[in-house]
Amino acid sequence: MSSFRFPSQERLAVGLTRVLRRNGLSNGNAVVLNRRPNPFKSTFPTEIVTCHNGPGHETLRLFVKYRTGGFDGVFGHRRDISYEAKVYRKVLQPLHVSTPTFYGLYKDDESGAEGLIIEYLPRGSPASWSRDPQAMTRSARWIGRFHAANEKRVHDARLQFLRRYNAEYYRGWARRTNLLFGQLNSRFPWIPPICTSFQRLIPRLLRAPETIIHGEFFGSNIVYQNGMSWPVDWQSTAIAVGEIDLAALTHSWPKKVVQKCEREYARARWSGRAPDGFEDTLELARV
Repeated sequence: MSSFRFPSQERLAVGLTRVLRRNGLSNGNAVVLNRRPNPFKSTFPTEIVTCHNGPGHETLRLFVKYRTGGFDGVFGHRRDISYEAKVYRKVLQPLHVSTPTFYGLYKDDESGAEGLIIEYLPRGSPASWSRDPQAMTRSARWIGRFHAANEKRVHDARLQFLRRYNAEYYRGWARRTNLLFGQLNSRFPWIPPICTSFQRLIPRLLRAPETIIHGEFFGSNIVYQNGMSWPVDWQSTAIAVGEIDLAALTHSWPKKVVQKCEREYARARWSGRAPDGFEDTLELARV
């Protein structure tokens, strides 16, 4: 990311004008009034841009995430911003859920720079940092409803671009974990047996009901604002068991918080009664 160069203000204005006109949000040239770095850490280069988009239109605050050629795809787990743009258009927009407004992809023909443009939520903070004690349970409710809404969409032909977790995907994580840490047997003697056991249990994950998942549903990827959860960073969206998102959300949290999130998730996804095998699937998702 250190070699990445943000586009000039003039080139950025040209790109924003194109995107906003496509959305019917501009009747003139966009003028960049201010741009500043994203205060939170991100995998991609990001910035916050304030612009005016022509007579009769209000000032917009935008969050721009840029594509880089050398970003870490994490063995194919994470995709680029073009993939994320498809998720916004084809998965999220039809559901009308609380996610930042997606405006489009910015492309600078001169430099080749490409950016994903979404709404900036100025009063939000990561859910895992919020002082609101309900931030995590409300996020569990959000993802439970999202999973319920998407169970029937996993076979939609328009969504077949989504990555689907298969046996090789799961085996890859066990194999790499064993390779990286298995030799440290004196310090971590439990790692090789865990990896072996997990691989034997992969068929259980493949038999469990699938849905569309966020893929990295940690509290740091959820903007919490005014009592509402607004998940962002959809570049790892996939088709898999929903329990993976719940495991990510509750990772490293106190037991009481975890239990509250699990109950709220079950209420949201299944009206309170989780199906048989839910707890086993969740434990495998945690592994």
